[in-house]
Amino acid sequence: MYNIIQLGLGPIGQRLTRYLSEREGIQVVGAVDPDPDKVGKDLGEHAEIENMGISISSDLKSCPNVDQANIAVISTVSSLEKIETQIQDVAGYGLDIVSTCEELSHPWQTQPKLAHRIDGYCKEKHISCVGTGVNPGFLMDFLPSVLTSVCREVKHIKVERVQDARPRRKPFRDKIGAGLTESEFAEKREGIRHVGLPESVYLIADAMNWELTNVEERLEPIQADSAINTESGTVRPGNVAGVRQVALGLQNDREVIRLIFEAAVGIEKSHDSIYITGNPTFSSTIDGGINGDIATSAIIVNAIRAIRNASPGLKTMLDIQAPAYFS
Repeated sequence: MYNIIQLGLGPIGQRLTRYLSEREGIQVVGAVDPDPDKVGKDLGEHAEIENMGISISSDLKSCPNVDQANIAVISTVSSLEKIETQIQDVAGYGLDIVSTCEELSHPWQTQPKLAHRIDGYCKEKHISCVGTGVNPGFLMDFLPSVLTSVCREVKHIKVERVQDARPRRKPFRDKIGAGLTESEFAEKREGIRHVGLPESVYLIADAMNWELTNVEERLEPIQADSAINTESGTVRPGNVAGVRQVALGLQNDREVIRLIFEAAVGIEKSHDSIYITGNPTFSSTIDGGINGDIATSAIIVNAIRAIRNASPGLKTMLDIQAPAYFS
């Protein structure tokens, strides 16, 4: 039995509660969120399912069933720096960790000091830890890496994730700047960028055993040509409908990896496409794309078995048994 403590009960955390509670072989035994509006509330009620008899705690110390748990599912922040203390706290209780933190997915080149420090905590406490999700963690890094296993030679990998943001939750639309003016986009640019694209480039390079000399990233707004209606209101013509973000992996001046992330309200044809140039050269496309909220929550649940079987330390998706649906 996998006994779970949840940390972080925002929109993804609520979805995770539903997915975790419906899966045979998994039992949620505790939940933590410092938000005073959530503390003391029944976890099931908060997730809009039947009451679970689990009261949300403000921290791990006040979580009554923490000693029953063997895994922590952390869906709190995107920043490696911000999640470090949370990982340290969880490691102190000897719990393996699966997290949605994007910068945790492959931090060895982007933030090596922090990565080695977190790896040290985990090894000291004999736990394993992985950051994953749909992106980063699967569609733009792990999946293309797996597809190259049929290749005799690989020269270039290109991945496109193109999404209509209208079906996504409001925080996602806010994250891509939908509805902003050009000047507002410029002011909020750093907060708008999709987190995790450089980490995905490095995960692919790690899988290929390619040493990159540089990773370049650029971000530009996608403007609405006409009025676009969303649940959050109308995006006016000329305002920002979303973002186009590109990350390149370079060996000297030669491009070997190109990742294109495009998310905007009003995109006509969502898709996830992978292009492998080599021997053989081929492509693979998921028409309609994969819903990010569903997929991120599902892969977190499905990675639980893999992380329990992993050796101690900070892992990437390349280091653990490939997650698969289980019951």
